[in-house]
Amino acid sequence: MEYGILDFLELAGALVLFLFGMKLMSEALQKVAGNNLRKILAAMTSNRVLGVFTGLLITAVIQSSSATTVMVVSFVNAGLLSLVESIGVIMGANIGTTVTAWIISLIGFKVKISALALPLIGIGFPLIFSKRNKNKSWGEVIMGFALLFMGLDFLKGSVPDIKSNPEILNFLQSYTDLGMWSVLIFLGIGTLLTVVIQSSSATMALTLVMCHNGWISYEMAAAMILGENIGTTITANLAAIIANTSAKRAAFAHLLFNIFGVIWVLILYRPIIKLIAGFTESMEGTSPFLDTASIPVALSLFHTTFNITNVLIQIWFVKFIEKVVTKVIRKKGDEEEEFGLKFLHTGTLSTSELSILQARKEMMEYANKAYKMFNQVKKLFAETDEKKIKKLGEKLEKNELIMDDLEAEIANYLTKVSEGELSINGARRVRTLLKISDNIESLADGSFNLSKALLRKHKKKVWFTPEQRNSILEMFELLDKGFNLMLTAIDDTQHDNIDITEMLEVEHQINDLRTKLKKENQKNLKEEKYTYQSSVIYIDIITISETIGDHMINVSEALKYQKEEMTKSRDDD
Repeated sequence: MEYGILDFLELAGALVLFLFGMKLMSEALQKVAGNNLRKILAAMTSNRVLGVFTGLLITAVIQSSSATTVMVVSFVNAGLLSLVESIGVIMGANIGTTVTAWIISLIGFKVKISALALPLIGIGFPLIFSKRNKNKSWGEVIMGFALLFMGLDFLKGSVPDIKSNPEILNFLQSYTDLGMWSVLIFLGIGTLLTVVIQSSSATMALTLVMCHNGWISYEMAAAMILGENIGTTITANLAAIIANTSAKRAAFAHLLFNIFGVIWVLILYRPIIKLIAGFTESMEGTSPFLDTASIPVALSLFHTTFNITNVLIQIWFVKFIEKVVTKVIRKKGDEEEEFGLKFLHTGTLSTSELSILQARKEMMEYANKAYKMFNQVKKLFAETDEKKIKKLGEKLEKNELIMDDLEAEIANYLTKVSEGELSINGARRVRTLLKISDNIESLADGSFNLSKALLRKHKKKVWFTPEQRNSILEMFELLDKGFNLMLTAIDDTQHDNIDITEMLEVEHQINDLRTKLKKENQKNLKEEKYTYQSSVIYIDIITISETIGDHMINVSEALKYQKEEMTKSRDDD
């Protein structure tokens, strides 16, 4: 029987079902444990051992070492993690990714999957319609788990049977008798498959199935697993292409770490696979060299042993790895842009719940940039040197354009995040972040409008009286206080301490001052204490300042509303 196009499409469909099940399970697990994952990330320190355990735990939970490493690259790009810290987390991610192989080996090939998958769907599907968020997420976990193993079951049936398709074995045999060259060829196949599929777990599942069906030998499959460990680093390196130098170094450190591990294993390849075969025989009763049924466990043991040993060896050389990647990837002198994005350069992660953390950090940076613009306005107000006034005006105009672009990028990022699987609270966070982003962009517009008013004053040689200057300074002082209160609210990671009482008081003071100054202006204008031109620019500055205060209270109220909704949601659960 020939292996035709329909058979190939059946194999592709089985692989897609496996990947979809993994994606559904991964994102549902994030919704179940999202807050705890954020706490773990926040607790990262320079302790390399803690970093390894952090990477291991996160990858074991979200079932994607690629997502973990891309996330780590993002945090390095933002300055949240140092290069040394990131290397420890990446090492742990390599160990965490072996969990999938063990699940498949111990359950996928030991239990009749078709007997379990449908009952699991029967349990998980009704939970999806539960009103309780936790139950709904657990229903998705169970459904994802069932679909993952249904995909695996279909994979087992879709991979060509050697007895029916002997020509496939003949094709492979031409590459299995070349000694070490065969090992390198299958290593390359493993790397290429992982790059194409973008999931080392899926490639691992495919490798296990191929071995279980007798398509390739244990020895060649082990070589493919080494290739998968190199292929899984490609995702992070692709993500780092548009990131800063530190992020590129973190991604390259991951590649270097795995390549070094593969090199030392290749040097000791024969003794290592024989040692693993011996352990497997003592566990399973048969050798993977002789019985294909024992190959999945042997490969899982090989995969885990490789990654754990690699970490145990290289964890002592983290500083050396840092020096190597720093020397290879040098920093460009003009690289850092003061007003550029810090957290979101690497694009959307496949893990939507964790992507919100990046967006939260970016929002804090975005708000700080708006505050920097306001501080530049204060400098412009106090400046008397013509050249410095012109330079500050140009800088504010440039920064306002950048802030517009950043707002668009943040909105696009959050839109992509919202397209993924999110918990109800995760969706609320996205909506709140979009509202905050819009108001922060308006704050930047406000500062730019203030600068235009001040530049108009300078161009027309308009002078303010001491009373006018003091009134503007009083208004700026209230805005300064409002900015600090707003930034404190945004910086509260869990939104546990959102109390906008003081912010409301500041906003009332701003409104009262605006009303008072407008009345005084009418009186002073009648008494000709200053010119009409001076009055117009003066009132423009006061009005724009009051508008800035409105946008600051909008941010604080959005955060307060989110907290109330999430508290209500927890109470409902």
